[in-house]
Amino acid sequence: MSFGKRPELTAPPEFFYNEDEARKYSQNSRMMEIQGEMAERAIELLELPEDEPQMILDLGCGSGLSGVALDDAGHMWVGVDISESMLNVAREREAEGDVILGDMGQGVPFRPGTFDGAISISALQWLCNADKTSHKPVKRLYSFFTSLYAALDTGARAVFQFYPSDQSQTDLIMSQAKRAGFNGGLVIDFPESTKAKKYYLVLIIGGQSNPCLPKPLSATSGSTVSYAERNSRPGKGHHRTGVKNIKEWIQGKKERRRRQGKETRPDSKYTGRKRSHRF
Repeated sequence: MSFGKRPELTAPPEFFYNEDEARKYSQNSRMMEIQGEMAERAIELLELPEDEPQMILDLGCGSGLSGVALDDAGHMWVGVDISESMLNVAREREAEGDVILGDMGQGVPFRPGTFDGAISISALQWLCNADKTSHKPVKRLYSFFTSLYAALDTGARAVFQFYPSDQSQTDLIMSQAKRAGFNGGLVIDFPESTKAKKYYLVLIIGGQSNPCLPKPLSATSGSTVSYAERNSRPGKGHHRTGVKNIKEWIQGKKERRRRQGKETRPDSKYTGRKRSHRF
């Protein structure tokens, strides 16, 4: 997410998320915190089986920040993003998941039933733009949703945190998702707050045409817990505390893996250094 003017109105994503913009995602601790919180919420909305690792598709994975939340939840993941600069940052961070260069609007290139769920943070609204003369938002959204539907296992969910520009954009996205075969709807957290309000499109394969969706978070509800309260609990959000650069980020991740008894690469003088492009 970029603060200020909506980034999707500035330039196509593969150009907007250039090397300078990608670096912000390894240097801005506030940005990392917000992305992490939204990813944690998206995973929560997937309602995955407890204590059972799942294979998750991260759409618009960027520099791998949402992948951290998937790692901490104990899941495996594959990420797709259109920005090679963002993927290079993910590789420098030694992201646990496999990251792939790809345009969501052309569909996701995976075998049927590959994934147990999918998440996407701040990416879906980009498909509503016509950045090239060949881009037709309706066609790109439908291609994306139909290929995603095929790539998900029966009963799986896909959760998209996104920033709709207006109601017509939300209607366009939801209509193409429904046309592709998904059920589901919107969960709007903190609807009473202009600043904290977050939109999550929760899509479900199979089931009722009007499924019961999770309750939104609300600052005025006594039965729900805010992001700040959830992340103040022991063990929640600890991985983002004090993160300032790639090297610290990698070292923190390695330490978590060692505590979990996982095989971990040893530290070296090359840890966190910028690397040449690797594929």
